[in-house]
Amino acid sequence: MSFILYLFCLFDFSLENSFKPASIPAPGIGLKMLPSYVRAIPNGTEYGDFLALDLGGTNFRVLLIRLRGTEAELCGKIFEIPSAIQRGTGEALFDHIAHCIALFTEEQFGDKKKKLPLGFTFSFATQIEGLTKGKLIHWSKGFCASGVEGKDVVRLLRKACKKRSDVDIDVVAILNDTVGTLMACAFKERNCQMGVIVGTGTNACYMEKLRNVPKLKGEWENDGLPDEMIINMEWGAFGDDGCLSFVYTDYDREVDGKSINPKMHLFEKMISGMYMGELVRIVLELLAKQGVLFKGDYFAISKRECFTTKFVSDVETEMEEGGRLRSFPKTREILRQIGVRNISDDDCQHVAYVCAVVSRRAAYLTAAAISQVLNRMRRPYKVTVGVDGSVYRFHPSFKRLLDEKIGNLVDREVQYKLMLSKDGSGIGAAVVAAVATRIKKELTSRSEKTR
Repeated sequence: MSFILYLFCLFDFSLENSFKPASIPAPGIGLKMLPSYVRAIPNGTEYGDFLALDLGGTNFRVLLIRLRGTEAELCGKIFEIPSAIQRGTGEALFDHIAHCIALFTEEQFGDKKKKLPLGFTFSFATQIEGLTKGKLIHWSKGFCASGVEGKDVVRLLRKACKKRSDVDIDVVAILNDTVGTLMACAFKERNCQMGVIVGTGTNACYMEKLRNVPKLKGEWENDGLPDEMIINMEWGAFGDDGCLSFVYTDYDREVDGKSINPKMHLFEKMISGMYMGELVRIVLELLAKQGVLFKGDYFAISKRECFTTKFVSDVETEMEEGGRLRSFPKTREILRQIGVRNISDDDCQHVAYVCAVVSRRAAYLTAAAISQVLNRMRRPYKVTVGVDGSVYRFHPSFKRLLDEKIGNLVDREVQYKLMLSKDGSGIGAAVVAAVATRIKKELTSRSEKTR
């Protein structure tokens, strides 16, 4: 696919321009490349008890993770946020969260009061301004608690906890789930330098040498911290400047036009699980209208979002397991569930082909982006890429296609391996807290020795 090679070069161009200072004109910036302020991965000396708070929906998790070098024990609890609190005041929301943290720590430690470092995964649109400072840009997912947008959510959490005598925590880091994905993997694999999520949405981050980031120069020189930082790429928005128009199809334009955010997150709409099923449905509807499928009966398949990404995975799984020899029972069941009649074996085979083409393109686009980052890092060792997300986990061929295409695109001397990274928003947050605590202790010790 020549367009993949072109996109590969385009991604490299965008990577380079995205790091230029704002004062330098840089056309073709399609990647935000946001600093995470996470400056190191675990080195195996992280010991202790750490809390993780994972807030990203109507339920949230509080976890206790006991780190012992390369081993970890984990326990956690899920708490609900009632709709009245989601739509009430920000103060009431964070008071509720602090109350739940108190309940959890009491279950774990009883009356023994113990100050614990906490890593905070906050999965809403947030402007990260420091390791412990993140301002909510806007709510989503049904939340509209007042007095939070534009405010530092770490400060709001600390304020709520300070009201209570039964909570003693130290919020040492705020992060998104992509950074957590990298760090959760790095806890087991020291060579993990990149985190990728391909699920309902898609994003990536990687460890960058700060000398390669001119726009951050004044923020890190001579601060005593490691000279690298995890960069949050926000690559779902790649192409929003129009640079992907050469690969955009009419099907993509239809998906984009009917989405809740037209002309935004275009790369994500070609890859992620939120849109994969709908892309397949649009193609199937066109083929039915042309009389190629279902004897021209397109009524059932014309219902928006009736063909889910799970159906894509199920159809491809059946094809890989020899469904053609059994007259495609699963594919027929899916089509009947949608309301399609007049289903032939040829129809099922055509549906499987469309699913395969859309899936392959998603895997190849993801591979082009990952490959360019690996080439840019050019580490002298085999780099582990931590990957998570429902598409990567459950699609029957996505991982294989992704791995094969990365192998075709990376430079010959670049070595890599893909590894499933589990629970970045939970384990990853605690690992970030552990690393931040270790570095703080190292800086304090170094300062005391120089007195």
